[in-house]
Amino acid sequence: MRPSKTEPIGSGDLFRARLDQIINMKRELVRLAEAIDWDWIDEELSVFYRETGRPAVPTRFLVGLLLLKHIYGLSDKGMCERWVHDPYFQHFTGETFFQHDLPHERFGLSHWRKLIGDKLDVLLQESLRVAHDTGALKKDDLARITVDTTVQPKNVTHPTDAKLMLTAIEKLGEQAKAVGVPLRQSCARVAKRAALMVGRYAHSKQFKRMNRELKFLRTRLGRLIRDIRRKTEGNESLKEAFAVPLSKAMQIRGQRQQQRSWKRRSWHAPEVECIGKGKAHKPWGFGCVVSIATTNRRCKGGQFVVRARAFHGNPYDDHTVRPVIEETRALTSRQVERVYVDKGYRSHDAPKPHRVFRSGQKCGVHGQIKRKLWRRRRSAIEAAIGHMKTEGHLGRNFLKGRHGDHSNAVLTAVGYNFRLILNWLRRLLRRILKALLVVLSSRPIGNPAS
Repeated sequence: MRPSKTEPIGSGDLFRARLDQIINMKRELVRLAEAIDWDWIDEELSVFYRETGRPAVPTRFLVGLLLLKHIYGLSDKGMCERWVHDPYFQHFTGETFFQHDLPHERFGLSHWRKLIGDKLDVLLQESLRVAHDTGALKKDDLARITVDTTVQPKNVTHPTDAKLMLTAIEKLGEQAKAVGVPLRQSCARVAKRAALMVGRYAHSKQFKRMNRELKFLRTRLGRLIRDIRRKTEGNESLKEAFAVPLSKAMQIRGQRQQQRSWKRRSWHAPEVECIGKGKAHKPWGFGCVVSIATTNRRCKGGQFVVRARAFHGNPYDDHTVRPVIEETRALTSRQVERVYVDKGYRSHDAPKPHRVFRSGQKCGVHGQIKRKLWRRRRSAIEAAIGHMKTEGHLGRNFLKGRHGDHSNAVLTAVGYNFRLILNWLRRLLRRILKALLVVLSSRPIGNPAS
């Protein structure tokens, strides 16, 4: 059932303190809360609520927690702990009186984020609207965009064959212990030592010895799989309990290092892919590809993100241009006139191919395009991606599944945009105060003596 709307309380409370009496109402976070159209967001997300049942948690509370988390780069737990003792956070989420405890369950934030995963673009659209209304962004700034891709690493360890086989042995042993299946040999102690020696031999470039330890791990994992199959034969409940772990273990045991087909890179995250971006300091990334589109012109408030999307299947950069341009046009309601990309977008299939300009392109670059410095502004997107990774959650994704990849990319872009808006409101307030000080200092203090 949809959450009930809270009516503003005009009177005070003898035993509780009103937030508008203990905070500075001119602070940028308070002004941002006033600029966001919470009713429109509630109406857009109302499709996820049923007609019957108990009233849900207020939409402003949950959306406000998500926004604050990605604005300040906090975790779910850290966000809830800070909310309890920060009155500005409580005012941002729609509270009237200061609360000493979190009024709702923290785990509801995770469930609600999965529920609205397909409608998170509403928050990105609202961030662009707020930027436009506050003067940080103009409508014409959305006509020229810059597109680039980056790797969104998953929260997994560096996947090696030794680590994966050791994890499979340990998980099968834990499952057998949980359901009460006695194993002939768990292989936990010898497998741990073999995985340790694989890393040591690889570091010292003793590859024959390394391969011998890998063969030892693969043999022990095969013995464990066959032992479990024998012990669970004829018992349907045990077969069902071991169905998923055995399938994962067989996939890990059968894959090789140099195979070109799909490989399982993690026990709990099968969507993790190996992506090579050609970076000298980090040649491989394990996660998914994320395409970021920003404004090419540096707006008054900064370089805003107009679209963020996660792609799976490790596509080429040029295969991601068309969907990003179409979704950007639908999100901003503005025709994209020019797109600036790097040299990885050579064979793109954009809707208007002659409106896409690559770095170092000579053919088709003439007139105003050649005189202006718009093409040199393409590299500014690298700084925006860097801020999203260091100050946001794009540097490491902790959300589960493919829907978690997309949600993390969009919410990180939303948090980045709102950080720019907060900085813009802070600078705007300083300019107003500085102008007032100049006016007051120019006036005479008292009447001149007669």
